[in-house]
Amino acid sequence: QVQLVESGGGMVQPGGSLRLSCAASGTIFSVNYMGWYRQFPGKERELVARIINGGITNYADSVKGRFTISRDNAKNTVSLQMNSLKPEDTAVYYCNAKLTAFMTGYGDYWGKGTLVTVSS
Repeated sequence: QVQLVESGGGMVQPGGSLRLSCAASGTIFSVNYMGWYRQFPGKERELVARIINGGITNYADSVKGRFTISRDNAKNTVSLQMNSLKPEDTAVYYCNAKLTAFMTGYGDYWGKGTLVTVSS
């Protein structure tokens, strides 16, 4: 069974940095897409950054120049380096992967989320 496990959330002061990591486990044949989303209280989940096969990346306008997404294809992991954090980055961050796995085939998987709080 495929699982996505996030780590690295926490509290940081404005201007600080955090690094989120996500590992996909299970019998995975291929990963098409990995990304990070975030959700503010009472709001829809929104894309933060994504990386697809070939290393193509996309970022939300609000994080361009501050966040960097990277992926380790051999380990099925994705990371999000977040610099120059702002209070408005405070949210629950979710890892997402679209992949093909043994028994389940192609699917869309989510982690449980990790809280990032930016506050002085």
